[in-house]
Amino acid sequence: MKTRVKWIENVAFMAESGSGHAVVMDGAVEGGGRNLGPRPMEMLLMGMGGCSAYDVVYILKRGRENVEDVDVDVEAERAAKDPKVFTKIHMHFRVKGEGLNEKKVERAVELSADKYCSASIMLGKAAEVTHSFELVKE
Repeated sequence: MKTRVKWIENVAFMAESGSGHAVVMDGAVEGGGRNLGPRPMEMLLMGMGGCSAYDVVYILKRGRENVEDVDVDVEAERAAKDPKVFTKIHMHFRVKGEGLNEKKVERAVELSADKYCSASIMLGKAAEVTHSFELVKE
């Protein structure tokens, strides 16, 4: 897996993935940026959320659950001093579907956290990562 990051100006960068997709990352105005895109640390959390949500959907579909929608809120705390690594990360999943089995949803979230989501497991080496979920009714 590869990516290329190119400086645009000030504190803005263009990142291109090996699969050919691009995203602009930028800093806050007070840090010399123009707020044109997410911060690099936000990108880490977005990647973690995407990785884990992908797993949950995949696991539920393989288990023949009628999953209709999944979203996840990812909240993190960072260290006060440099390097300002993540110290705590919490992921809260909202899963919607007709007749979902709560135990299967719980298991899908656990499997993602403990076995499948590389991003979550990697960030868990530096931060305390926790998960919760809720079933969303119509």
